[in-house]
Amino acid sequence: MTVTTSKQFERVSACIRPLLNRIYPADVAERLVDDIYNLMGPWLCPSGEENLKKWSHNNVLLITYGDSICSQDGRKPLEVLGEFLETYVEGAITGVHILPFFPYSSDDGFAVIDYLQVNPELGDWEDVKHIANHFNLMVDLVINHISSQHEWFQQFKRGEKPGADYFIEVDPDSDLAQVVRPRSSPLLTKVETTQGSKYVWTTFSDDQVDVNFQNPDVLLEFIKIILFYVNAGARYIRLDAVGFLWKKLCTNCMHLPETHAVVRLLREMLQLIDPGIALITETNVPNRENLSYFGNRNEAHMIYNFSLPPLLLNALLQGKSDHLKTWMMSMPPAPIGCAYFNFTASHDGIGMRPAEGLLTDMEYQELLATMKRHGGEISMRRRPDGSESPYEINISLFDALKGTVKGEDEWQIERFLCSQTLMMSLEGIPAFYIHSLLATPNYKEGVEATGQKRTINRYKWDYEDLQKKLDDPNTPQSVVLRELRRLIQIRRRQTAFHPNATQYTLHPLNTALFAFWRQSMARDQSIFSVHNLSNQVQELRLSELNLVGTDDWYDLISGTHIEDITAIYPLQPYQSVWITNKIDSAFDESVPVIF
Repeated sequence: MTVTTSKQFERVSACIRPLLNRIYPADVAERLVDDIYNLMGPWLCPSGEENLKKWSHNNVLLITYGDSICSQDGRKPLEVLGEFLETYVEGAITGVHILPFFPYSSDDGFAVIDYLQVNPELGDWEDVKHIANHFNLMVDLVINHISSQHEWFQQFKRGEKPGADYFIEVDPDSDLAQVVRPRSSPLLTKVETTQGSKYVWTTFSDDQVDVNFQNPDVLLEFIKIILFYVNAGARYIRLDAVGFLWKKLCTNCMHLPETHAVVRLLREMLQLIDPGIALITETNVPNRENLSYFGNRNEAHMIYNFSLPPLLLNALLQGKSDHLKTWMMSMPPAPIGCAYFNFTASHDGIGMRPAEGLLTDMEYQELLATMKRHGGEISMRRRPDGSESPYEINISLFDALKGTVKGEDEWQIERFLCSQTLMMSLEGIPAFYIHSLLATPNYKEGVEATGQKRTINRYKWDYEDLQKKLDDPNTPQSVVLRELRRLIQIRRRQTAFHPNATQYTLHPLNTALFAFWRQSMARDQSIFSVHNLSNQVQELRLSELNLVGTDDWYDLISGTHIEDITAIYPLQPYQSVWITNKIDSAFDESVPVIF
């Protein structure tokens, strides 16, 4: 071993050995240090120092399936997606999360058959890399479970190595009452093997078999997969359903110390490989549990802001800001080197667990009832006592906002744009689901075809049909995409919208208004972000914002120059304003869009 190699090994060992010792016995941890170093060796960067400039006000992401847009001209969906992105959103969106694009057997990609192949029905790795050359690429690491058709599980059923030792066998008479469930399906699945019947752990479905991270070889397998994704151009690694990772009988099997240690380990590894890559955890759980994945600024770089979608939806349905304001005041700033991942809609439903304890019982029930009237469905989960409770609302966000608790009205587009403008104003990195950018309505026909409630928000656009709608300036798709592109491009020029810029909740006397203040890290720009959550004209008393009289103030969205900082500023239904003292902020070229 050369001196240089020896120093590299010592650096890697110092970072990962303490974490491995928290997960595995000392002798196993010692072996793993060597194994992991051998895997990482060719990838190690010179310093491995933390990069605190991974993102800026420039970063805006899109969430999409590989086949959210298809064409009848014979091209593969990933190629069509690439064309759509370059034609319609390049210059606004800087990153793209392509949901699992691997061969799969169920759950629209989240039951992975082969982690290293692109589903041939979608395209190939060249199509993925082409998108990665234009946008920061986020790739899913479906880390908790694999498809029952995966070769590892076929080996398990045949009693062959290595898969024979990769899964969790459980006596069906074990006490599993404490285990937190995201579904109402059985936790254990009976499987016939060459050695007889066995019961394996299946958190999400009988086709999604949980892997056993207590076997260190499973950890090594997933490290190999991560390295493969990095080599393919991934700049964000998303850990799907990571909260369920470690299992221990007589516990709830959620967020166990070993799970947090694995997240820390993966963060340390990525930092040693490329400090510009970000690790993001997907944990659709109550807010306090979700925040735990920041660790002591040593776990996830980004966490999903899961409480935002249900609270924002409720605020716009009720026309008042009280619960949204209370929640926001309780949210700590993201730690140094970390950020919130803000979104209002995704491929999944609107999670209700993150809203637990944040809404009154009456408003909670009104929210569910209103979503049903707007064409939505409610998915349930099984509680430890055997009862069921709402897990998520399945609905297109565009249709979710077609009215309020009082009924449908004419303000759907304005209300929807308000939701997106508010989201992109908050501390954190904004992410838009493709069906939000395209104002896609409920896909009820899809639900009937698949029998899956989540299909309602997973429509597959025909590209030619979509182009016609986008070419017509009066369709909802054209209106929404055009305005969101404009707002995103304005936002990306404002240093006060840096993901870690100061945020302070304001308290206007009018509860129909939601207002907060952002200030750039250099303190040279302030933005007062104010949103009318109601379908009535509301008066904003500018004196409540305490605008500094020596500055000129403008609304970035409308371009209005504010002549009198003590005046009453009328806000139309669902109007948003970004009132700033600096309108000439340019893109910050010192912080590249590509990490």
